[in-house]
Amino acid sequence: MRKIVLLGGNGYIGRAVTEEWINRDNEVVFYVVSRSGKNKLQHSQIKNVRADVTNYESVKKVFPNDADCIVDFVGRPEKDPDELVRINRLPAEVMLSLSEEFGVAKIGFIGGTLGPKSFVKMKADILLLLKSSGKKVAYVEPTLVYGKDRNDSMAKMVPLLKFFGIFMKSVRPIRVENLAKELVDKLIS
Repeated sequence: MRKIVLLGGNGYIGRAVTEEWINRDNEVVFYVVSRSGKNKLQHSQIKNVRADVTNYESVKKVFPNDADCIVDFVGRPEKDPDELVRINRLPAEVMLSLSEEFGVAKIGFIGGTLGPKSFVKMKADILLLLKSSGKKVAYVEPTLVYGKDRNDSMAKMVPLLKFFGIFMKSVRPIRVENLAKELVDKLIS
């Protein structure tokens, strides 16, 4: 693979995946699509592109014709049902539509198994949609992702979740570096 499009790839998990992939392949080029068009990562293999990842036409205007893979990193729990759809489902639908129009065979997705019931259900429904598309879908379904650069209130729960994770895999947290390795392994296989 040589051209990878990352929707929302300048976030916490997206940056970790980009770093992992760059360390493995010095020829791959990343098109990181975000509202700001900015990225904390600066590298010759990264092209930051500004577009609304919830809007198909906006992303289509900046989409490279010969992309090999698209990965959707956009998502978070939202209380408002409309925002839950906008932030989680719309970017996945944009990714799927672009993959169909541009003939991109492989897509990637970050699911979620921990959080409000509406969020977990939304992520599961999106994953079913992607899997039913006929595309090769590489995905991970983490609980709480922690590690490098994460210092928010959720990161403080890691010791407790690690303890409960001994008994219940469904709450076991994962280091962002391990998650990135797992997703890149699946995307390049």
